[in-house]
Amino acid sequence: MKINCGIDEAGRGALAGPVVAAAVILPSSEMIKGLDDSKKITKKNRDKLFLKIVELGEVGIGFSSHRVIDKINILNATHLAMTKAFRNIETIPDQILVDGINSPIFEYETKHIIGGDGKVDCIGAASIVAKVVRDKFMSMLDRVFPDFNFSKHKGYGTKEHLNLLKKNSFTEIHRKTFAPVKNLINSRNCKDSNLYTSNTNLEEINVEINNWLRMIGLLN
Repeated sequence: MKINCGIDEAGRGALAGPVVAAAVILPSSEMIKGLDDSKKITKKNRDKLFLKIVELGEVGIGFSSHRVIDKINILNATHLAMTKAFRNIETIPDQILVDGINSPIFEYETKHIIGGDGKVDCIGAASIVAKVVRDKFMSMLDRVFPDFNFSKHKGYGTKEHLNLLKKNSFTEIHRKTFAPVKNLINSRNCKDSNLYTSNTNLEEINVEINNWLRMIGLLN
């Protein structure tokens, strides 16, 4: 039976935080019911499916931080996160299936599928894993930036987030090359000294998320 590895990302269009990619190989012996595009699944069901995928499948995770995104652009940062995720898979697949129209150049047969997270189970599983991991990280940021409500909008450009940006300025986790943040910086002639500051160190959150990933077996 052909071994497929599904790859997808979460956070590509957000104004803050990392882009997270997941690579997933599902077991051939047991079906996981309910897999779909992570955005179409309720949080409760998504969390249940996430635990099932981690338990039964082979999963790799990759991050590209907001700093990397600003340095090499979101497309390259997404490809980097996908590459990291795939490198954390031990099994060599017969084929890599990627949601969307492009991906890094892998050394194995690769197929791009538009809307693949809703069509192919292993891509849907990767979509769920990437979103759950990223959402957890963004929710933890409420302790660092309590005035931004990241647990609600997850860094995306919602009306609430844009209003909070105007009210509070930007944080170190925001992507300075993304238009709404960049425009705010330019309009106010902001420098790093204008950053919204916090008493909680961002590094504490990074350590905590890594400890959680180790606990569930997604990080060595």
